[in-house]
Amino acid sequence: MQNSWDVIVAGGGPTGLSAAVMLGRARRRALVIDAGSPRNRFADHMNGVLGHDGASPRDLAARGRTEAEAYGVEFTAGTIERVERDADGLMVRTLDGREHSTRALVVATGLTDDLPDIPGLAERWGRTVLHCPYCHGWEVRDKRLAVLTTSPLGLHQAELIRQWSDDVTVLTAGLGELTPETQARLRARGVRLESEPVAEVVGDGAQISNVRLSDGREIAADAIFTMGVPRPHDAFLAPLELTRSETPFGRFIEVDEMGRTSDERIWAVGNVVNPGANVPKSIGDGSFVGAAVNAALVTAEFDAAAKSGEPWPEVSTAALWEERYSGADRVWSHSVNGVLADVAGNLVPGRALDVGSGEGADVIWLAERGWDATGVDVSTTAVRRAVEAAAAADLGSGSAEFTVGDVDAVSGKVYDLVTSSFLHSPASEPREDILRRAAERVAAGGHLLITSHASAPPWAGDAHAGHHRFLAPEEEREMLALDPDAWEVVLSETRERATTSPDGEPSTIEDGVLLLRRRDPRD
Repeated sequence: MQNSWDVIVAGGGPTGLSAAVMLGRARRRALVIDAGSPRNRFADHMNGVLGHDGASPRDLAARGRTEAEAYGVEFTAGTIERVERDADGLMVRTLDGREHSTRALVVATGLTDDLPDIPGLAERWGRTVLHCPYCHGWEVRDKRLAVLTTSPLGLHQAELIRQWSDDVTVLTAGLGELTPETQARLRARGVRLESEPVAEVVGDGAQISNVRLSDGREIAADAIFTMGVPRPHDAFLAPLELTRSETPFGRFIEVDEMGRTSDERIWAVGNVVNPGANVPKSIGDGSFVGAAVNAALVTAEFDAAAKSGEPWPEVSTAALWEERYSGADRVWSHSVNGVLADVAGNLVPGRALDVGSGEGADVIWLAERGWDATGVDVSTTAVRRAVEAAAAADLGSGSAEFTVGDVDAVSGKVYDLVTSSFLHSPASEPREDILRRAAERVAAGGHLLITSHASAPPWAGDAHAGHHRFLAPEEEREMLALDPDAWEVVLSETRERATTSPDGEPSTIEDGVLLLRRRDPRD
């Protein structure tokens, strides 16, 4: 897996998945790091979620992951240990020692509800010990309900619970002595008050029958509502000293209206910054933040491109490539392109044309396997080197010849295989025009093979990403706009290739492979 990303999403719950889907749809290279412990994992059902009422949280997460993966988002299991700033962005380290570089980070790690240390309480959390009346109130309507208060917010919860049942007992020991006005307000609607501390929650399995008090008395109850102390999963951000603010729920990372923290590369969303966010709000906020992150990256890319003052045209000019080849002893290796070797190895040798043949490795490989192969390239130096390499090779029954120029240098000729590899470079002519003219050189029953970079290399910075849009194979085919009645798709896929970054580190890069066959009217 590549370890350099546009965006890393920390957390694979509804919030993180929603952000990931938006980032994937925006064609961002996104990785979700998921510890596998969402806040609602204790519940068997989600309620009040439009279109998913009563569905399993696990089913929603599985469906969300599938949807994100369909847009190219990648996933890895892990827990983030720390995040550090570096010159290129952020470095995210997980507990198992892995490191991931990213331009932006979305923190959607949620929180843990720290419950009172009362026997029988925690093991029933999410089933008969509940926190949200809107999420669970309908399911326990008209039952015997108890409200275990842990803070002044519990009084608000107690008033809400009365909407679902007229049999409500508020356990007030966590509040201290209530004012007469507060007592009268609750009792005015038939709410019972009990100030004795709770010693134990009693019942069979997940069910509750009674709440046992410290003096031995028991209060009948079928369900308990309580509010744990929210503990956000953000300790890995502590060294960054992000701005925090006090809330009724505690001290949380402060974000602006776009979800951005005090670090311009870090966004935080969902329960990690808002304990009151339910599933629908978390999904909506995650979607919004995903779009906001993409917008920020788009702005950075335009800023970098404008600052560089070097726009990226589409394909090369003879002068530029001649300077490139003449300025080095060797530009490319003398090894055949792996995609060409794989594809052409399954074809019957005939006449072949390599457009942008460079120093001739692909043409010579074809000739050695019985093809009558021709290479065209705009660089005189590249063609000279190709001719010298071909003269030194044992071509057997094949042949290799080279011509200075573009595809028009072989105008009027047709070939059983026309190939072009990695035709990405500054140019004076649109790339698609050259490839369309290359397609015209394919004989009936012959093949057109286009190998391209499907994405920027992992080590490329913002400026590189802003210069050029790399196309997926399907987009390449749509760009060429060849007559579908005249052409059939044989291969349209992305392949991962091992490579080495400019600093000598092992890496991988994605290649797009498009193989088309010109239909033969005689078929």
